[in-house]
Amino acid sequence: MNLDALIQQITEEVIAKLSVGNAPAEDYSPASLAKYIDHTLLKPEASLEQIRKVCDEAKKYHFASVCVNPSYIEFVAQQLEGSGVKPCVVIGFPLGATLPEVKAAETSAVIGLGAKEVDMVVNIGAIKSGDWHLVKRDIEAVVNAAKGRALVKVIIETCLLTDEEKVKVCTIAKLAGADFVKTSTGFSTGGATVEDVALMRRTVGPAMGVKASGGVRDYDSAVAMIKAGATRLGTSSGVKIVQGASAQSNCVNCGRCKGGCPTGNVVINKNDY
Repeated sequence: MNLDALIQQITEEVIAKLSVGNAPAEDYSPASLAKYIDHTLLKPEASLEQIRKVCDEAKKYHFASVCVNPSYIEFVAQQLEGSGVKPCVVIGFPLGATLPEVKAAETSAVIGLGAKEVDMVVNIGAIKSGDWHLVKRDIEAVVNAAKGRALVKVIIETCLLTDEEKVKVCTIAKLAGADFVKTSTGFSTGGATVEDVALMRRTVGPAMGVKASGGVRDYDSAVAMIKAGATRLGTSSGVKIVQGASAQSNCVNCGRCKGGCPTGNVVINKNDY
């Protein structure tokens, strides 16, 4: 079976089974959520002192990783050495429109500087064009560059995709050997939703990682994402989450809150993205 036929078959099977069963019983105490959190600071204006603070917080609360832009990865790796917290870096961020060869070179460079996890943005234009061979080549370039040296998470930017496109790109990421699929950059038109996380989990199965990112700002939304199937949470609000902070009003987790709540229900602090 060729790639296109395989992708179509899996897509049809997943779309036909969109309902999600109950998540297994688990400890959802605030402190227990630390292991899920990629403590994130990707703002272009982030300073060295802000990055240092994020690293200190990650070590204090035992988060899974600290996720930063490539220019800070060497500093982050030094700060986290011996802590058990992984240095994580974004690749092809935030548009995903660079060449596969460029993403591979960037991946090799940051791993050489200490990165243990890489979050790559897939070529979204290729997805929208239906060029699934380019999508696969794009992901494989990073997977091959990181093989045996770092985990690879594939950011698919769910807010820009149809459900069918989400299923297809998740299927390709799995076939290409990626370790995770990830919802969002946090720099587009929306972030993670419970529905998207559930769809991604159903697509990739139980063994592959699913990361919810963008708009996960409080304990309640974090637990909702985990129950839907997320095994990592990309957020700049990790400290609030492990302290048990709840949403201040009726957030419906629509995932469209970048720059402001579309329902007017929640006052959004843009620095939380």
